[in-house]
Amino acid sequence: MRLFAAVLPPDPVVAELAARVEALRALPGADGLRWTEREGWHFTLAFYGEVAEEVLPELHTRLARAAHRHRPHELRLARGGRFDDRVVWVGVDGDSETLRGLADSAAAGGRRAGIPMDRPRPYHPHLTIARARSARHGSARHGTAGLSLAPYAERLADFAGREWTVRELSLVRSHPPAPGVPGRQPRYEVVAAWPLGH
Repeated sequence: MRLFAAVLPPDPVVAELAARVEALRALPGADGLRWTEREGWHFTLAFYGEVAEEVLPELHTRLARAAHRHRPHELRLARGGRFDDRVVWVGVDGDSETLRGLADSAAAGGRRAGIPMDRPRPYHPHLTIARARSARHGSARHGTAGLSLAPYAERLADFAGREWTVRELSLVRSHPPAPGVPGRQPRYEVVAAWPLGH
């Protein structure tokens, strides 16, 4: 199964962001982007990829320990940016150092459970809200080749959502979209969660 560790923002926080995203979707060219669905909004801490069933008990043990080592902490969705002209994202304010530590522990837990992980790199907490369509998805046909994501990032520059307390670490399964169905997105399922702190 395809798994990752994540922090999931609560519904009121998601609702605030959804209102801002709705305004972004009215901008020229917005129909040329692939917008993520609010039900799937999350902060990925560590991506594990395909994980064999027999590895799950050890991964659960490692993630429980990771959650135990990090205290609950305050965050808020704030500002936004882009990765080149590929992805539009929203960032965080607040105790991002604790979030980074939690991400490092989740990645280390995966490695210790025997999951081959990408080489560690600095964690950049972000929630993806849109992706550019690749040529494979027909960007030229839709007139989105070379679409600049700068206007979308600029409209997020002053965004600041309500504060919330991160209280748990979740293990999430990604179900791929049905093949051959345009516009379908992965479906996410929380398979386990552990409270932060003691």
